Amino acid sequence: MSKYPTRPLFPLLNWTTNFADARNLHEDRRKNVVFAYFIIAAEQLGADVDERKATVLRAVVESFIDTALPVGSRAVSDRADLDVSAATIRNDMASLEADGYLAQPHTSAGRIPTDAGYRYFVDSLGPGHLEKTEAQQISAFFRHAQGQIEQRLADTTRLLSQLTAYAAVVVGPAHDATTVRSAQLVDLGSGRLLFVIVTSSGSIERSMIELVSGEEIDPAYLRVASDALNDAFVGSSLGSVPKLPLMGQPEVDELLATTLASISPTSTHAGDLYVGGAANMAGQFDAVSTVKSVLAVLEEQLLVVGLLGNLVERGLTVAIGAETGVPPLSECAVVVAPYNVDGEQVGSIGLLGPTRMDYPKAMAAVHVVSNRLGKSLGEAHED
Repeated sequence: MSKYPTRPLFPLLNWTTNFADARNLHEDRRKNVVFAYFIIAAEQLGADVDERKATVLRAVVESFIDTALPVGSRAVSDRADLDVSAATIRNDMASLEADGYLAQPHTSAGRIPTDAGYRYFVDSLGPGHLEKTEAQQISAFFRHAQGQIEQRLADTTRLLSQLTAYAAVVVGPAHDATTVRSAQLVDLGSGRLLFVIVTSSGSIERSMIELVSGEEIDPAYLRVASDALNDAFVGSSLGSVPKLPLMGQPEVDELLATTLASISPTSTHAGDLYVGGAANMAGQFDAVSTVKSVLAVLEEQLLVVGLLGNLVERGLTVAIGAETGVPPLSECAVVVAPYNVDGEQVGSIGLLGPTRMDYPKAMAAVHVVSNRLGKSLGEAHED
């Protein structure tokens, strides 16, 4: 049997017995063994303290999210399952304040989380879950979703804001990120044609064409022209106008030239912004000036679209305070996720609220709704 201890002291158990096992070791070796046990003991104690501080921090964040009031040691003790004294909790809170995770707004008040405290809390969260009724509400919404993509995106912001009581934003597909799935030329009669494009994001673009002659179109020529347009446009960017070769039939070539001339190349730009529940911001902040600043940001389409796009590119799902990079949102948090159609990322969806937002619920809601939105849009243009 080895004279060296083979079990770690975790927890510390019967040191004298373990030291007795080392009695016959050389003096230097025995000193090394003793030192090793002290190191293990210190690491165990440090781990216990760190875990306790983390529990205290989580309790402060959760309590402040619920009440918006500074949190004292009694509130932490009531919320957290800690077998320590109130004095120990106060010491841990003071230590967390010194480390930058908590702040004390007034000398006699409890503590509130800092942005760093919220960040630790968010990073430690597991997968969030919605209530059964909320999940059912989402399912019912997308089961009955109808209309063009613009209407669906606008309706989705209202759904998300109702679920969370925060402002919801959806960025629609950008033209340069959207491709053509089908193109068709339709005869409306009386020398009028309608050129219809269905995109990869589910949107439908239409162009009205007035023929100079005003004469009826031979269905055979129309069919040939429509097929040629479909072959040329499918797979191309929505903002581009492809070149078509001459078909060798004057009537068809004239139809193609007239159709292409009626289409203006669309400049590439970020997708349109849809905002729902902006009025919810009035109840989330005490200062009227903060509410006005946040609402002003929501009116800046390019700013919000750029913000969400930047966060998605950085791989962030939550931006807290200064992490947004937008000074007027220093007291806000943003939860964001991309949504995909047929495996292609076409837009983003997010929530804007105070830094004391209900992160577990907000993250779960954005995750579920973004997945259902992408699936719904994919099914829409398969019908």
